[in-house]
Parts: sequence; C-alpha cells; structure tokens
Amino acid sequence: MREKFNLGPLRPILVFCVIALIIMMISRLGLGLWQADRVTAAGGWSDLLIQGLRVDIATLCWLWGVAALGTAIFSGPHLIGRLWQVILRSWLTIGLWLIVFLEASTPAFIEEYGIRPNRLYVEYLIYPKEVLSMLWAGRPIEVIFSLLLTIVTLWFGWRLSGTLFKKITYPRVFWRPVIALMVIIVTFAGARSTLGHRPLNPAMVAFSTDPLVNSLVINSSYSLFFAINQMGSEADAAKIYGKMDKQDIIDLVRADSGRPLSDFTSKEFPSRTFNEASYKGKPKNLVIILEESLGAQFVGNLGGLPLTPNLDKLSKQGWSFNDLYATGTRSVRGIEAVTTGFTPTPARSVVKLGKSQTNFFTIADLLAKKGYTTQFIYGGESYFDNMRSFFLGNGFQDIVDETDYDSPTFVGSWGVSDEDLMRKANSEFERLHQEGKPFASLVFSSSNHDPFEFPDGRIKLYEQPKQTRNNAAKYADFAIGEFFKLAKKSDYWKDTVFLIVADHDSRVSGANLVPISRFRIPGVILGEGIAPKQDNRVVSQIDLAPTLLSLMGISATYPMLGQDLTQVSDDWPGRALMQYDKNMAYMRGNDVVILQPEHEPRGFEYDPANQSLTPEAQSQNMKQTALAWALWGSLAYQQGYFNVTAPKADPLTEERLNNEGKNQH
Repeated sequence: MREKFNLGPLRPILVFCVIALIIMMISRLGLGLWQADRVTAAGGWSDLLIQGLRVDIATLCWLWGVAALGTAIFSGPHLIGRLWQVILRSWLTIGLWLIVFLEASTPAFIEEYGIRPNRLYVEYLIYPKEVLSMLWAGRPIEVIFSLLLTIVTLWFGWRLSGTLFKKITYPRVFWRPVIALMVIIVTFAGARSTLGHRPLNPAMVAFSTDPLVNSLVINSSYSLFFAINQMGSEADAAKIYGKMDKQDIIDLVRADSGRPLSDFTSKEFPSRTFNEASYKGKPKNLVIILEESLGAQFVGNLGGLPLTPNLDKLSKQGWSFNDLYATGTRSVRGIEAVTTGFTPTPARSVVKLGKSQTNFFTIADLLAKKGYTTQFIYGGESYFDNMRSFFLGNGFQDIVDETDYDSPTFVGSWGVSDEDLMRKANSEFERLHQEGKPFASLVFSSSNHDPFEFPDGRIKLYEQPKQTRNNAAKYADFAIGEFFKLAKKSDYWKDTVFLIVADHDSRVSGANLVPISRFRIPGVILGEGIAPKQDNRVVSQIDLAPTLLSLMGISATYPMLGQDLTQVSDDWPGRALMQYDKNMAYMRGNDVVILQPEHEPRGFEYDPANQSLTPEAQSQNMKQTALAWALWGSLAYQQGYFNVTAPKADPLTEERLNNEGKNQH
C-alpha cells in the first residue's frame, strides 16, 4: 500500500494559524473602519487588506514556524512526544493570547499615541505600580475587560489545543525529514515575505504619509516585536536613515549650530565650544519648571483652549516663545533636550541608555562644578523612567520625590499633586537662599497625566466629568500660578532665572509623517531683568539650556549645539528637530525635511495657520543637513562626544575649562 504524507501533528498549528489570521484581519478591518476617513484619504484600503494579509502570514511564520519544525521532529506517542505536546499546547495558547490581547489593546494605544503598539508599550511595562494604578484609576472597565479576556483566551486556547491533539496519527520516520524540510521552506519564505535583499519590515509596506494608516497595515504583534528587536541596535541611526561620513556629519552640524567654525577647538569632542554669557552680572540661580504634557493646544495665548490663564499672564511678563517645539513625545525626551541639550534620535532617550548613566554632560553637572546646589524635585517616585539613576549619575546632587513630602494635600496615581510639588519647591528655594547657596533645580510636574487626578475645589472645571485631560491641564496651570505668587514675594526671586516649559504635547498624533503642530509647546523665561518679549522664531528645546546659561551669567565650555538665543538676531528663521517614532523632521523656518526608514528624504513646507504640510522641493544642502542632525545623536553617544571628561591633548580647551568661571561664585 502506498504511504502518504501524514500531517496530523501539524493540524493543531494550522487551526491556530487560521484562527489568529481571522482575528488579525477582523481587527485590522475594524480599525480601518474606525479611521475610515484617514484610510480613504490615503487611498489605502487595498494596501490595508492585501499587504496586511502578507504581514499577518509573516507574523504567524515567526510565531509558530519553529513550533511546527519541532513538531515535525519530536511529535509521537512516546515520552519525548508527550513532553513536546505540553510545550506545543502552551506555545499555541500563549501565542493566541498575545495576538488577541495586543489587538484588543490597540484602540486605546492609538488614542494615546496615534499609532499601533510600539516600544512605548514595553517601556511602560517595567513600571507596573505606576501603570497599574494609572489604568485602574483611569480605565477600570478596560482593566477588568483585559483580565477577563486573558482568562477566556487562555482557557479557550488550552481546551482547543487539547481537543485538536486527540486521536492524532503520526507520520512514519522516513517522512519526517521531508515534512521538516517543507516546514523550513514555508516558514522561511513566509517570514521573509520577499525575494529582495532585505526581509519584510514595516517600511516595506508603508505607502502613505499618514503614520497611523501605515501602522494599520501591520498587526500589533508584529509592530511590537519589530520595535523590541530594533531596540537592540537602536543606537545606530545610520541603519535607519542611511550613512554619512563622520566628518561630514560633524561639519554640517557645526555649520548649522550658528557658531564660527573657529570656536570648535577640540578634535576629541567635536561639538565643544566656549560660550560667552550675555549677562555679565553676578551669576543667578536657575529654576526649570517642566510641565507634563502641556502642548500648545491647551495654552490660550498660543491659540489653544482657554485653560491657562496664569501661564497666559506670565507670558506677557517674560520672554515668551510662540513657536517652540519639543524634540519628542516622551517625558524623558524632553528631559534629555532641556537638561543636556542632546539632539533626538530614533533610540531611547539618553536618560535610559547605558553609556550615559555617568560622565554624561548635563547643565546640572556644569553648574555643580561651579558651586551650585543642584536638585531634581518631583511629586512621584523618581526611579520612574530611570530618572533618579541618570540624574544622580550626572550632576544632580539632591533628589526630592514622593517620599519627602509631609502630609501632602493630595496624592494620586503619579504621586503628590502639582500644588504640593510647587509648595515644596518654593520651600527648598527659600532654604537654599537663606543658606547662601546658589541653586539650580529641575521641577517636574505630573498631575496633567492620565488618569488626571487632582484636588477638588481648586479650579472651575472646563468640562464634565472632572477627570479629563483639559481639566488636568487647567489644574496644572493653577499650580503654576500659585508657585509664582510665592516666588515673586520671596527673597530668591531677584537672583533667579525661571523657565516654564512643557516636556511634550499630549496625544501626539496626526495624518502627517510628523504631526508638527503636536510638537509645539509653551515656553516662558521669567525673572528680574528679563525683558518682556514675544519671540516668533522657530525654537527647539535644545536651544533652551544654552540660552538659560547665558541669561544666568554662566560662561562655559560645553558640547551642546543649541543656540544661545540671546545672541541670535531676531530675523533668524530658527530651526527645530522633532523625532516621531522612527521618523524625524528638520524644520528651518517653515521649510521641512522629513526622514523615514529606508526612504529618501522628503521636502515639505509647513503652514502654521492651517497646521498642514505641503510637499515642496528642498535643497540638497538642507536634506544633507537634516540627515547630519539625525545621525549626530547616535554618533555623539557612541563616540562619547558628550562625556564630561576633559580632552587630554587639547590645550586651548583645557585652559578654558580651567579658567572659565573665574569671578563666578
């Protein structure tokens, strides 16, 4: 009798693949219908469905291809076969749960970040206390649903796999190599999904200038694990945007920094320059108030909702930036830009990267060496996002966090309220001033964060119910107002430069490759001697630290390439750098170049009034400059260009490092 292939033990895997494929296709179709206007505008229905099926098949090959190979080899009615069956049932069940859970959580993630789950999904998981308390306080129904969905999916997967393994027949030994070879070929071809040089990746199926529509083509499991895989090699932006000679990168960013090339005297640290302060009096204290998620859309004087009467009033009393842009969409990205002047990259912020945990430049380290007491003041737990480790390793001498508040007025998921934070900050500044210690403090708010918890009776609610993003933004503004009531009456006021700035906007998303309008944030510099000014130049967060040092009267050598805005002409158009997932925008005035993975740079013109990007040819020089800025951060990080160790063979810089600061404190 002629022997036939017997694929019996592979049948459970095939059934699970079909079920998973149906789930992912239904989810994609549902998400597409939810975002139908954007999908239709991008002309993306065929890509969404056809290319989506391609990605789903590749995902299943990656997920269960090895399981199929193991089944071809190990399955059978013997001890090894029985052990393998337990492993395979667990593999199938957990794999199915993962697909179901990620697809179910995708709408909420899209609402928050404007794209399918990516690396942010993983980064938040390492802080279970904060995340779980935030979710329970703000989304209890979703938490309960997720728990029930997990239980049902795991139960269903285990029961189904058990049923499918009943009465299975196994192929004869001589068929197993043939089946194994077939599995290898199918898995390899399906996972790679192309005969081209590179295997399938999100850039290969991207077709639109709308990042959300592109992300809908892939499924959430593929999106998440591709992002995790990229994190292992994320430090090299050249793998994402393309290569450029190291010296060309250095030359272009130097030229675009606004400094004379003669100022760059170090070969070992190519971005270091000596920067003369514009203020010549006794050096001042520094207070940076970093506001959580307070984008321009919430700020009245920037054309946003009428939620910030205190900030609007303060903007008329100081140097107000009307066209200031965040470098990214996460708090650590804002911290990176404001405290180190480091440029954004597709990698994680230097706050989290290993090589930058010590010996990395921050303005706190610079000021600590000049006799300042340096502080980080926060209402939550400072270890979140690795802030405590980074700060303590790089010049911040004192950390004040949730454990240091006695009888706070209000404690929510993210720690004490902003008004508790501001009162604590004021008391710290009064103490340090009375002790005769110059100080530099970063004060980081947290109330304007999901689940938007704050004390009752402080503000007239903008809307109902109470715990909304708009109401939390209004409360954050209330706390700012309360702080400056105290600060203006204090003895330290006349000796201090203050900056109020957002870390990033909330819910950064949009139909453009980079939603530029969602990177616009408020920024106001205040203090005695700071003349009121409405600044309409394009400004980046990386320009703030050099400007603050200049206003404080601190002449110093440092590696920051941001502009000292006190010494730039008013007709300078400005430039900004914005990292949006793997895309990066370089904006000079209203001219924009956007870099994407494995694509040529694309030119646009930005219309601030309509908040729109229009395709517009840009010069080769601007495209090269954009690429240089995109590659600079990775190069500087890997080569240690932001290390604070002084160069060994650079006498001029050594002399400046040794001599600067004379007559200061």
